[in-house]
Amino acid sequence: MNINERIDAFLAGKVFAVVGASKDRSKYGNKVLRCYLQHGLKVYAVNPKESEIEGQLCVPNLAALPEPVHGVSVITPPHITEKIVQEVADAGIHHVWMQPGAESEQALDLGDSLGLNVIGDGSCLLVVLGYREQ
Repeated sequence: MNINERIDAFLAGKVFAVVGASKDRSKYGNKVLRCYLQHGLKVYAVNPKESEIEGQLCVPNLAALPEPVHGVSVITPPHITEKIVQEVADAGIHHVWMQPGAESEQALDLGDSLGLNVIGDGSCLLVVLGYREQ
């Protein structure tokens, strides 16, 4: 698949998770969460230090999600992203979008080897969906 097909497949879902979600509204982990909400999509925040972010349930890891999700946006340092990719596969999720700065060659290669639909070419969900600062 080319990158546009990968993005379309990722966005074809109805339920998403944001790993690296943050309460800090200036951080991309918060902006990506709000972007999903702005577009009427169901989203869970994933952060082991929080229980709620932007009014959304926050879980400590992907295994704790209360329902299956279609795709995961990752906003973490690259060495953490590599662990998250394995968690994505272990949770039975097939779509992972590494936001700019979260990707690494190891994470990309692992996602490919696990058969995941991986987006990690510098494409940003905020640009693709259109994000409005509020």
